[in-house]
This record gives sequence, C-alpha cells and structure tokens, in this order.
Amino acid sequence: MKIIPFLLCFSVFAPLFGQNATLKGKVTDASSKEALFGVTVKAGISGGATDLEGNYSLELPAGSYEISWSITGYETRKQSVRLLPGQNNVQDITLSSADNLLEQVTVTSGKFEKPLGQVTVSLDVLKPRLIENTNSTSVDKVLTKVPGVSILDGQASIRSGAGFSYGAGTRVLILVDDIPALQVDAGFPNWEDFPIENIAQVEVLKGAASALYGSSAMNGIINIRTGFAKDKPETEVAVFGKTWDTPRTKSAKWWGSDTSGIQQPVETGMSFVHRRKFGKLDMVVGAYALYRDNYNKDSYSRYGRITPNFRYQVNDRLTIGLNSNFNLGRSGSFFIWGGDSTLSLQAGLNSASFSKGRLRYTIDPSVQYFDRSGNRHKFLGRFYSINNRNSGNQSNGSQMVYGEYQFQRQMSSIGLIATAGVVGIRTKVNAELYNGRYASENLAGYLQLDYSGIKRLNLSAGVRYEQNKIFSPEVIRLANNTFDTIPNGRSSESKPVFRVGANYQLGKATYLRASWGQAYRYPTIAEKFITTKFSSFAGVGPNPDLISETGWSTEIGIKQGMKIGSWYGYVDVAAFWQEYQQMMEFVFSSFSLDGAVFQSKNQGDTRIRGLEISVLGQGKLGPGQLFLLAGYTKTDPRYKIFSQDQNSFWGSSDTTRNVLKYRFRDSFKADAEYVLNGFGLGLSAQYNSFMESIDLLFQETLPGVKSFRNKNNSGYTLLDVRLSYKISKQLKISALCNNLLNLEYTLRPALMEAPRNFTLRLDWKI
Repeated sequence: MKIIPFLLCFSVFAPLFGQNATLKGKVTDASSKEALFGVTVKAGISGGATDLEGNYSLELPAGSYEISWSITGYETRKQSVRLLPGQNNVQDITLSSADNLLEQVTVTSGKFEKPLGQVTVSLDVLKPRLIENTNSTSVDKVLTKVPGVSILDGQASIRSGAGFSYGAGTRVLILVDDIPALQVDAGFPNWEDFPIENIAQVEVLKGAASALYGSSAMNGIINIRTGFAKDKPETEVAVFGKTWDTPRTKSAKWWGSDTSGIQQPVETGMSFVHRRKFGKLDMVVGAYALYRDNYNKDSYSRYGRITPNFRYQVNDRLTIGLNSNFNLGRSGSFFIWGGDSTLSLQAGLNSASFSKGRLRYTIDPSVQYFDRSGNRHKFLGRFYSINNRNSGNQSNGSQMVYGEYQFQRQMSSIGLIATAGVVGIRTKVNAELYNGRYASENLAGYLQLDYSGIKRLNLSAGVRYEQNKIFSPEVIRLANNTFDTIPNGRSSESKPVFRVGANYQLGKATYLRASWGQAYRYPTIAEKFITTKFSSFAGVGPNPDLISETGWSTEIGIKQGMKIGSWYGYVDVAAFWQEYQQMMEFVFSSFSLDGAVFQSKNQGDTRIRGLEISVLGQGKLGPGQLFLLAGYTKTDPRYKIFSQDQNSFWGSSDTTRNVLKYRFRDSFKADAEYVLNGFGLGLSAQYNSFMESIDLLFQETLPGVKSFRNKNNSGYTLLDVRLSYKISKQLKISALCNNLLNLEYTLRPALMEAPRNFTLRLDWKI
C-alpha cells in the first residue's frame, strides 16, 4: 500500500520535470527610467529582444544561465540566473549609458553587438554630440576629426590607404544601418544624403574588411547607425547661419564687388527629427534643408532631405522595418581655381560645373526574426535610385537593388557565435559620362566565426567568396579615338578573401589585439568606362583593361582604459602594415586634341606602414564635464618597387623620394570641450604635414599650384573654437569660429579651403 502515495505524488509532480521555465522582465534606462526597445537578451543558445515597451520573455529549459542584456550606447549587463521547472522568473533590468567607453556596444567588426574593448580591429566611435556641437552639415565634416581619417573631394581615406581619385572608386565602404550606401556607378558617397539629424553613432573600422563587407571595404568601413524612438516622444530642431570672413589675401575676396549680386556668402539651414512610438509601431521622421552661397565663386548648394523610418514589432520574436530617404536639390562648383592669389576663390580653365537638379532616394525594407532555438534570421534590402542632371554632358542615372539574408547562431555553451549570409546586388546605369547603358552584378556568401570560450580571449575568423560582373557595350571608344573590344560585353571575376583576429584582456581595462585581413576591390563602372572633361585643360578617359586590386592589412594594438574620478576614457596604440597589389589610381595617360587625358590605371604594388596613438574620454572632471578626442597618425606610404624613371612616368611631382601621391605622412587631431554651469567651451586643432607628392602635370601646368606649394611646404595647423550656453533644459545656443587664424591652405591642388568663418546655431529639444 505504500506505493500508492508514491504514485500519487509522482502523478502530481512528474509533469514538472518536463516543463520549461519562463524568464521575463522589463529593461529601462537607468537615468531616465524610459523603456528600451531592441535590447538583445541572450541566455545560452537562446535569445530575443525587448519590445516597444521594453518587455522581453524567453521560454527556456530549467537550469542555470548567464543572462546578458546589451544595446548600442549602453553598458552590457550580465547576471547568473537559476530557472526551476515551470517557474516564471522576473528580471527587471536597468542599463546605464556607456560612460566606460570600452563597454559601449558596436556591431561593425562582426555583424553583431560587441563591447568596443573586445573587438579585434581598430574601431573608433563617434557620438551625435560632436556632430551637433561642431555644426557639421554632413557626416564627412565631422569624420575629419577621427584620427587617421582624411577626406579629399568627398572621398575618404584611412591611414593613407587612398589618394585622390577624382570622384570615383573609393577604398572605404560607407554603410547606413549596415547597408552599403555608395553611388553604384562610381563608388562615391553622396554625403548630403546621410541623415545627420538622426544619428545614434558612427563606427569607423580601420583596415581591410573585404571578408566581412566585400569589394569596397578594402581600406575600412564607415558605418552610420541611425536612431529610433525611446519610451517618450522626442522632437529636436536646430537652425543655423554661417558666413565667411575676408580671406588673408584680401584681393581674393570677390563678393560685394562683382556682377554676381552676392554681397556676402552665407549658409543657412535647419534640421528636424521627431521620434515617437504608437503601440508596437516605432516611427522616426527626419528632415534637413540647406541653402548655401559659398566662399568659392559659383559654388552653391540648395537641397532638402526627408527620412521617414518605421519599425513594427509583430511579436517578441519578429520585427519588420521600412526606412527611406529622399533628397532633392541642385548645386554648383569648380574643379580648378584661377590662381593662388587674387583668383584663388574663382574658377579657372572653364572648370565650373553645376547640377540642373537631382533626385536621389532609397527605400530599405528589413526583417529580423528570432526562432525558438534563439537563432537570428535577418533580411536587409535596399532600392537606391539616382537621377543627376548635370551640365557638361555629365548627367547620370542609376538604380540598385540590394538584398542580404543573414543567419546567426549563438552557441553560448562553447562560446561560439556563427554568422553566415548571402548578398546579391544588381545595378543598372545610363549616363552621358559613359556613353551608353551598363549594368553590374555582385553575388557573395560569407561566414564569420567569433569564439570566446577561453577566459579573457576573443578570436574571430571570416571568409567571403565574391563574384563581380559588369555588362557593357562590346565596343568601347577610347580617348585617342581608337576602339577596344570587350567579348560579349561582359567582364567578370570571382575571388575568396579571408580575415583572422584575436583580442586578449590583459587586465581589468587592458585589451591587446591583433588582426590580419585580405583586401579586394573590383573596379567601378566609372573607373573603367568614364569619358568626360573637368576643364579646358584636361579630362578623364576610359580604361576597359583595368583589373581589380588586391592586398592585405595587419595590425597589433592595445587599448588601456582610464578613470579619473568620474571621468572615463582610454588610450589606444596601434602599429599597422598595409600592402596593395595592382593599386588603382587616376594618373596622367596621354595628350589628345582636347588636352591632357587621365585614366584609372593599375599602378603596381604599394606598401603603407605606420603608427597611430589616440585618446578618447568623457565624464565629470573637476566641477564640470570634459569631452576629449585626440590622436596622432604617422604613415610611410611607398611603392614597393621604385625608380625615378617609373615614378616620372606615373606622373609624380616628387621623383626623388619614394612616396605615394596625395598623402599626409603626419597628422595630429584634437577636439576638447569643457562644460560647466550650462556653458561649454570647445577647442579643435588639426595638423597635417606637407603633401609631398601630387600629379606632376597639375604642379607644372595649373595656374598657381607650384608657387603656392613652394610657399606652403611645411604643412598647416588649423584651430577652431566654439562657445555654447544652455539657456534652459530645452534650448541651447552656440557660436563657432572655424579657421581662427584665417590660414590659406589646400587639401588637394588648385582648390582653396575655407577662410575664417562664423556660425550661430540654436538647438531646441522637446
């Protein structure tokens, strides 16, 4: 009879042995107490994300787990939890802003969220505060404050990895929310398209990243990550005005004394963003407008942009989104100045051009789904349309369709995260610049493995196989009125690329890293087929025989965290080595009846070595708060095989020293701001050494270039200063003076940079 009570107990409790447990709760901001949407919650191999109210719920087998909660801009929180069969375990969590900068979350290095200190490559993070405080009207303006980054005529270069490419063929990939955002025919970033009014952070990855992101990521990545709504509605409005002072060479001032009718060059604009939640719907609407009559004569810009973004959480596992961006405007500029003194701010050699009007827009659908095993499935899409109506037979139109499926499995029991995906890109181009219709196709598959099963050690490895095709006319007319034939009008190439990296935590806030990655870049349609003139002096011709460039980069670096009271920061030191084979650059090719002809050519093999030291910090120091970003970069950019005869043929202005064109060997940057009792005082300094080598033809034939370089052959130092006052919790007014010393300097030949200028800005946050 004793067995009967046992059977009764067993019948009651046996079902519990097969029951799962539920882990649930709410995640909020530790300071504002607002709910946080999109927080990644991980428990073993399972995972999920918080909904619009900050709630999450995971059904898990009974057992012990280390739970982690992470989201961009906040410190990752971890906690051990034991779950009993049938239990509802409630874990309400608060996350603090990432004052400890090594804990701020990034995604670019591995396509998943990882604290900055643990990444295996050099990665810098810019916050929207710096964009706002410097009144940067486009992302490229603020990127120049990042150590190792330079922008020449809109093209980004990292650690001397690129020279001056005349508006085509970047080696740095630009992403917006992890999706490629370059103009497809030329590989050019249209900086005015990117929503500077709604940026959560900008991540700058330095070094070859082709294994992760493909062809254009040869020299690095700039990933612009936009913001979404918080628990309470937010509205931010800014208005600003800017004007330029008389240049140091007073006779160069053209305004107020010519027939243009412009008495004073001015820039004025406004930005707007509203973030709000409607139940399960997350909405952000941004707008930006700018009117500019520039200090350079006949250089102007008028444009407006609107960016409606929507995200809808169907349930705790499924989220769908639709982002869009529409930009309408026109502009004018010139390529070559009239000279280095009186005519330095005016067009020369008939090089002025203008846009008759443009419309560029993107529509980006996305889907993210966590299955019941915790695997993440993600789809990213983009339709990108461009219609540029330009003067001088330079109009172009293109459409791109982009699709990416990504699968990620987190195997916490062995410390492994596997990310795999496939990418397809199809483009169509019809442009006067290329004299015909073209198309391109990119297909790729990738696999990324990140291992953290050994205490303090993070390992990563990735591989990508990529196929590129260009479809063109079979017969191509060259600059010298000869013809070249492309069999069946098809050029194609396939190539695998690899990368590996390691990060070891030496101490509580000390991280040692090392990485090696292959670089690969397939030529753009513009580089292979462009035919245009940029002045009465010269033009650009096609080169159908152009082949892809390859290479690799490696680095070893160390991050050391710092804490002084409530001020947090870190020092980063990195030594790097980059090599490129068959590097593509625009160089002088020949003379024709229309003048000098430049082409994109494979220049041979190059090597770039260097050292970079950077410091970043923020927090309370003394009675106020100090924000600091500073760094020094030294590079040695060379041809691997160098001779004076070869270098003269390549068209370098310096035939005696082995140095690549359009590079600064030494660069120092610093931006600091101290905030006390509502007042903010900021100072920015930037030094670039003399650009030793440019195109010989430019130096010897363009008006004023040689004499200007001879007079300014020791580099330059820029100083900017700004003052702000927070009138109330909602209102802030700022006054800025850039180029305080009113220097005359150029970043590339025959284009003078801005004289001293003054800006007044008002920010209103509701």
